[in-house]
Amino acid sequence: MPPLPGPDLPALLGLLDLAGIAVFALSGALLGAQLRQDIVTMGFFALVTGLGGGSLRDLLIGAPVFWIHDPRLAAVCLGMAIVAWFTPRRPWEEDLLNWADALGLAAYAVIGTGKALAYAVPPVPAVLMGVITACVGGIIRDVLAGRPSILMRRELYVTAAALAATLACLSQLAGLSTSIGWPVAIAAGFALRAMAIRHRLHLPVYGKSEGGEP
Repeated sequence: MPPLPGPDLPALLGLLDLAGIAVFALSGALLGAQLRQDIVTMGFFALVTGLGGGSLRDLLIGAPVFWIHDPRLAAVCLGMAIVAWFTPRRPWEEDLLNWADALGLAAYAVIGTGKALAYAVPPVPAVLMGVITACVGGIIRDVLAGRPSILMRRELYVTAAALAATLACLSQLAGLSTSIGWPVAIAAGFALRAMAIRHRLHLPVYGKSEGGEP
């Protein structure tokens, strides 16, 4: 993978980035399987889900698009499509995929923020780049599939990415080592998403229903 910002960046985060791509790509391929698509369409879903957010981030910050220069990344996405094609969906329909997605979401948000900061993007836009990195691939996947996107989920999703991205940004602004600040940010984003999965946590919604309940 191309080097990520931070001279003391743990190698573990590079592995998390690769694992995040694989998890998101698998979710895209599984959606294609659910829609009874062929292997080519499943591969396309895997590619846009795994690489879409990071590609948009790189285009916005003026960086080389990350997967163009690392042949492993597209291969991982296509490999996940093949795994989905030959594996019954049942093992992936349990909570395992949600938990793996939660970890990938937090890691992607942190790495996206760190890369934006390394390209001299100001803090607030850098945090938004982290959220984009973590969420846009899934949004593209859902739009292509013609279903409500992750933005419409009641339970916390984008908020968990925003928390991880914000903590990563604050830790770098405070001068903390990335080997400390980034794992903490990932853990916080993952924990919030995990609580949302387990307890159906969500933000208050606008307005009230006709029955007077929020």
